[in-house]
Amino acid sequence: MKIRAQHFHQQSAFTMIEVAISLAIIGIALVGIIAVLPIGLRTQRDNRESTVINQDATVFIEDIRNGSRGADDLTNYVYLITNSWTLFDSAGFVKSGGNNYAYTAAFAYGTSVPSMALTNDAHIVGLLSTPEFTDTSFNPTSNLFNGGYSNHVVAYVRSISGPAAEKPPQDNPLLANDSFSYRIFCVNAPVATDTNAPNLNSPYTKQLSANLHELRLTFLWPQLPNGGLGTGHQTYRALVAGRIAPTNSAGQFLYFYKSQSVTNAP
Repeated sequence: MKIRAQHFHQQSAFTMIEVAISLAIIGIALVGIIAVLPIGLRTQRDNRESTVINQDATVFIEDIRNGSRGADDLTNYVYLITNSWTLFDSAGFVKSGGNNYAYTAAFAYGTSVPSMALTNDAHIVGLLSTPEFTDTSFNPTSNLFNGGYSNHVVAYVRSISGPAAEKPPQDNPLLANDSFSYRIFCVNAPVATDTNAPNLNSPYTKQLSANLHELRLTFLWPQLPNGGLGTGHQTYRALVAGRIAPTNSAGQFLYFYKSQSVTNAP
């Protein structure tokens, strides 16, 4: 019986050095991928917040421009409005102060005014429509040459759009405080006129400044738990044709845009 000799063939394999180099390459690639993930998540968050702001801006612009008084759903979202005012006379600065309006209490010009709390949409829209300039009797004016108030109105808002889990009725204060919130700097400025023009006090100029306003809403977001603000900001502008009509409510003025042109259609 013959015994065949067995022939063994050499087989190639990875060395430890090659395995180490491969792991290093994979590790470098993973570090790059992991570094990109936070950027992608941050971009997604920024896009989501911008979309919410765009949708909410439309709601506020239309409510203010139309002088809405019946959309009481706003009370679920606007939780604070402040007005930092400065009083001037014909010679210049007199004093400054601040008004605060919340759902449960309100303070204006150093006095408690519970009737002005943010318990209905009329109070919210009426305060957000406060003119940039008012005279010493709180009537809208186009300038402060003869004295009056300069108003800086800011609303603190929880987003109207966004995840349903964040929407009221919300009895969980932790979730309510962690929901996406922002501020609105609201300016109702009279149409710009040349103060050096000889016809500054002409009837046309007076009518133009009284019946045409620039509504500017500057959104600042997000509102942080520590009271600070993030880096998001966007300003929306709209020209509003109509007079700002003051309404006396328990000794405090609310303001609403009111069209001066009425057409009877057949």
